[in-house]
Amino acid sequence: MSSPSHRLAPARRSASGWSAVSGVVAGLVLVAVAELLSLAFSSSSAPFVAVGGAFVDIVPPGVKDLVISLFGTRDKLVLFLSMIVVYAALTALIGRLGATRPRPAAALLAGLGVLAMVLVLTRAQNTALDVVPTLIGTVVAVPTLLLLLRTVRAPAAVDDPGAAWTRRRSLLGIGAVGLLAVVAAATARSITASRELARRTAQYVLPTPRSTAAPIPPDAQVQLEGMPPFVTPNGEFYRIDTALAVPRVDPTTWQLRIHGLVDQELTMDFAQLLAEPMIEKHLTLACVSNPVGGDLAGNATWLGVPVRTLLERAGVKDGADMVLSRSIDGFTASTPLEALTDARDSLIAVGMNGEPLPAQHGYPVRMVVPGLYGYVSATKWLTELKVTRFADDVAYWSTRGWSERGPIKIASRVDVPRSFGELSPDGEGAVMLGGTAWAQQRGIAKIEVRIDDGDWREADLGAEVTEDTWVQWSLRWEDAAPGDHSVTVRATDGEGELQTSQRANPAPNGASGWHTVRFSVV
Repeated sequence: MSSPSHRLAPARRSASGWSAVSGVVAGLVLVAVAELLSLAFSSSSAPFVAVGGAFVDIVPPGVKDLVISLFGTRDKLVLFLSMIVVYAALTALIGRLGATRPRPAAALLAGLGVLAMVLVLTRAQNTALDVVPTLIGTVVAVPTLLLLLRTVRAPAAVDDPGAAWTRRRSLLGIGAVGLLAVVAAATARSITASRELARRTAQYVLPTPRSTAAPIPPDAQVQLEGMPPFVTPNGEFYRIDTALAVPRVDPTTWQLRIHGLVDQELTMDFAQLLAEPMIEKHLTLACVSNPVGGDLAGNATWLGVPVRTLLERAGVKDGADMVLSRSIDGFTASTPLEALTDARDSLIAVGMNGEPLPAQHGYPVRMVVPGLYGYVSATKWLTELKVTRFADDVAYWSTRGWSERGPIKIASRVDVPRSFGELSPDGEGAVMLGGTAWAQQRGIAKIEVRIDDGDWREADLGAEVTEDTWVQWSLRWEDAAPGDHSVTVRATDGEGELQTSQRANPAPNGASGWHTVRFSVV
């Protein structure tokens, strides 16, 4: 007959494992309660959003570029999943500690809650009230942990079937609490997504523009399977920003403040902005994090008020050379003053492709500026324009090693074929190649293509809509030989400058180099 200590050893190991599970479940309760309550507060009052936002603020540019190059627009999802894994590991360790020392474990869980509350307060759009969701989540989670640990640690007589059943029922209860917490958190996320959808379909009538964008000729679109649409649909437009949760902006209380080195400060509400004379503009936006050949660029038709109209009304003082735009979530961009006051149509935009701005693209108001990367110009959820000087103010990314002014470099890419794709010759033994190029404010004058190590060949250009939109190109390769090949593309802009072959990483002022794709003819 085995000794009592031998009979109890498996039970102790089981209790230790269930204690870890209890820690994870209590952590889930904290997050679930906070997520549900955050629906009544700002979008960044949820603890994961606040913690993730703080992490994004401190991450070096090189790490940011690496993540975007690996995951693209799924970078935020990857960040959230990583935080979930780390949080689960921490709460499991807290639970394991609670198997023998429940009170210190409870104190550590409370400490995680306090840390989250501190980070909630660091978010620009939050007030002291926005800690309430995490505070209540912590207040609920700590006694939940102690209760679950007590259940796990309760002795169960080995030879008493009734006591064993009671213990199993208690452990099933732990699983049920965890499941309810997951469902509650998922429900909160679902409600948030539904609210964002409601904002995307907000029913207000866009103003009739004073001048409409020029019609897009049919031959601007290269008719080749695999080519992107000339106008990027709203739902497919790339999104790169620092907001882990889309800010909740009420247009009825929204205001834009224009101040700094101006003759008179201006403040206007959304109704006043909509009453301003507006124009439409076809414009390609590009992210500075876009690698050579990347897809972090999109072309849309924007509706808005020229920024220079409002700056002229405010009266810019001598010596100013920069406008610091600010988002409701605290993001700032340093835009050279001349880019907002010269002949280009920089806009305070309210519409995108004939619809109100989608929530994830800046609803209700954002900036779009031709010729500059988004990190110095395309501020979403805009609330403030400060006329200032580069010598006096710095913006979000310029404090993190990126250049201050961010002019867009000449870019070209191969869209057809895709990397390591296959092309089949037509009846005449030819294959079609195609792609996209842009050089805002200069336009694209010529595209050249090199197949393998051969001579450069001039490609056919689709119709240019404006110098601020991308241009599509195509090339018919006669007598395409079966086998493996490469295609390289380079562009010449409207001022005669040839795109450089010198490779450069996105940081600190945008990627450069020729795009090459390897493919097969079958």
